[in-house]
Amino acid sequence: MYSVVHFELPFQDRDRAVDFYTKAFGWKANKLGPEMGNYVTVETGETDPETLVPSQPGAINGGMFEKTKDAQYPSVVVAVDDIRQAMKEVEEAGGQVIGGVTPGEPDDIPGVGMYCAISDTEGNRIGMLQPAPMPS
Repeated sequence: MYSVVHFELPFQDRDRAVDFYTKAFGWKANKLGPEMGNYVTVETGETDPETLVPSQPGAINGGMFEKTKDAQYPSVVVAVDDIRQAMKEVEEAGGQVIGGVTPGEPDDIPGVGMYCAISDTEGNRIGMLQPAPMPS
């Protein structure tokens, strides 16, 4: 069984969104540059500085992305052991693999892992992540 490990929220105005979630919920935001699609990572609670994993059991951190025609809604990210196998299982279950930058293919996010978006049978867009190995 795979778990939800991350959430994502779209923004139209990155600074406005960061300001809102910082003030409303006390989240810590890290704005990434254009090489990372201006993505924003958010910490929703105490987080281990080395692993970036929340310290509180059951808690998850998230991120924010620029809203586009094809990506307009909040989503969750599910951790999987093998992203290519999980992509096959999504299709076999009736879903659609959207992919990453290249349609139908996962993205390699340095230090994070392999990521791709999918659409379930109800049209919900969610992410799948094969996490990169943790440093030992």
